[in-house]
Amino acid sequence: MTVQNTDADSLKVRQPASEPQTDTLPVSANNVSEDIADSRHGAATTARQWQVLSQLQRNRWVGTTHVYEQLSLAGFDISLRTVQRDLNALAKRFPIEKNNANPQGWRWEEDAPLQSLPHMNLSQAVAFNMVEANLTQLLPPAILGELFPWFDLARRQLKNSKVTHSWIDRVRIEPATQPLIAPHIDLDSKDNIYHALFYQLQIKACYTRSNKSQAGEYVLNPIAIIQRGVIIYLLATRTDDPDAIIRTFALHRFANVEILDSTAQTPDNFHLDSYLDAGGMGFTHPLLSQLPDHGKNTAIELTFTKKAGKSLTESKLSDDQTVIMNDDDTLTINTTVNLNSQLVWWLRGFGKGLLDAKPSLLYQVVLDLDVE
Repeated sequence: MTVQNTDADSLKVRQPASEPQTDTLPVSANNVSEDIADSRHGAATTARQWQVLSQLQRNRWVGTTHVYEQLSLAGFDISLRTVQRDLNALAKRFPIEKNNANPQGWRWEEDAPLQSLPHMNLSQAVAFNMVEANLTQLLPPAILGELFPWFDLARRQLKNSKVTHSWIDRVRIEPATQPLIAPHIDLDSKDNIYHALFYQLQIKACYTRSNKSQAGEYVLNPIAIIQRGVIIYLLATRTDDPDAIIRTFALHRFANVEILDSTAQTPDNFHLDSYLDAGGMGFTHPLLSQLPDHGKNTAIELTFTKKAGKSLTESKLSDDQTVIMNDDDTLTINTTVNLNSQLVWWLRGFGKGLLDAKPSLLYQVVLDLDVE
C-alpha cells in the first residue's frame, strides 16, 4: 500500500457561494459558529477530512450517518452537517461519488487509483494492532519492515479512540496449555532464515541438535516456518541427504545462519497443510512407531470419567468421533488420530480421569511416565 503525501490545504475546499448546496441541513447559529471554528483550525480540519475519506469503500455505498458515527468513535466532536459538508467538498478533489438514495450514500469510484485511498480507518487499525500482537514472530523481515510504520499508525489511530476500550482492551488470545517463556532466538539467524525462506534461497547454518552438545554445520533448503506453542520451527531438507527427508529445526538452536545464492529445493508435491494433517509435527513416539505406519490415522478407544471427558463432547478429536455415555458414570470415545508424543502428553494431563485406552500399547505409554 502506498501513502500519498497530501498538502493540508488541498483537502480544504470552499464551495463558491453561487454553487447550489446539496445534501445539507438547515443553517443555524451553531452551524455558523462551527464553520468559523473550522476555518481557524486547518490542521484539525485536515485530520477530520482524512478520516472521512478513510471510511469510504470502493464497492459499497457508505451512508453519511455511518461516517459520522465512525468519526465520533474516533474522538471527533462534530455534527452530521460537518460530515455532509466535508464529503461534498472532498468530492471536488478526490475520485469519490454519491448516489441519489435517501439516506445519501458515498463510495470511491471504481477506477480510483489505489494511492488516492487514505491509509487507515478504525477497522484497519484494530486489524493491524492484532497482527502486531500475535503474528510478528511469523513474518519475514521483508514484510515486517514495511509493516512497522503501519503498526505505529494503528497505535496512534487507536490511542484516543473509544474502540480501544470497547474492543482492543477486551480481546485476548490465551494458550490452552501452561504458558511458557519462549527460548532466546538469535535475531540475525532468524532474520536470515526468514529472508531465505521468503526468497527461496539455501542457507548454511550452525545448528545444535537437542541430543548433541556441539553445533554442526549444515546446508539447508528452507521449506516452511511453523510455530507450535512458544517454539518456532523451520522445516527444511539437508543437501547432504539423498532422500531429502523433511526435518524440523528449532530456531533457538541456530547459532549462525548465512544466506547462499543457490536456490532452495522443495520436495515434489509438498503441501504444508497435507504435511501437518498427516502428523508431520507430531514427533513420533519411539514405542508407538512400532505400530503400522508409525501410528498414523489409528483408530483408538478412550474411556474417561464423565467429569474428565466432558470437554471432548464439545471439542472433538476428529470428525469421525463418537461418544458413548455409559451407565457407570463413565464415557467412551472412539476416534481416529495420529499416535505421537503430543497425544501422549495430552492424555497424561487427564491423570486418573483417563480410565483406559486402546490399543493397549498407547495406554502403557501414557502410564509409563519415565518414557521419553
